[in-house]
Amino acid sequence: MKVAALLATLLGSAAAFAPAPMATPNRAVSLNMAEAADELYIDQDRRNLMNLILVGSAAVTIGGLAVPYIAFFVPPGAGGGGGGIPAKNALGDDLFAKDYLAEKPAGDRSLAQGLKGDATYLIVKDDKTLESYGLNAVCTHLGCVVPWSPANNKFMCPCHGSQYAPTGAVVRGPAPLPLALAHCDVADDGKIMFSPWTEIDFRTDAKGWWN
Repeated sequence: MKVAALLATLLGSAAAFAPAPMATPNRAVSLNMAEAADELYIDQDRRNLMNLILVGSAAVTIGGLAVPYIAFFVPPGAGGGGGGIPAKNALGDDLFAKDYLAEKPAGDRSLAQGLKGDATYLIVKDDKTLESYGLNAVCTHLGCVVPWSPANNKFMCPCHGSQYAPTGAVVRGPAPLPLALAHCDVADDGKIMFSPWTEIDFRTDAKGWWN
């Protein structure tokens, strides 16, 4: 009996020191993971939206810078009767061949606004028609506007003494190149038109230096 009582006492003591059963945290962990996943999903959407905005802004900026840069290297369209821009007077009005020739004498060389806004000479031939080309008035030495001298029958630059023939060819330096050419035509509506000269320069038998 004593032995049985001793065993019962020992078993009771062991049960007293046994660890209590732990609560299963599965549900709490699952809830925390779900909340974290939702937060990560929201942050990812926001991040994707910001990336799209950044990429779009960069594309617009780069495109705006690239277009004029690329256009600089695109050669102008072929010269001739097609296309071009109207010649304009000092007030910015379009010039019409009929009215212009009525008030200009044969052999006249007067300035008009030409390609890129450059001062360009319109040439009236002896038969009172327009020459098929205009001459850019900008000196090829240092960029002065070269006046026409009827008394000397040539263009004479007052800045450094360069001189050009009636066709714009150099007859005296220091100008290294002839005056640039532009096609001059009359449109169907009577307007005088300038367009780029892309052919061989008839004065040098070589490609125009301005192309």
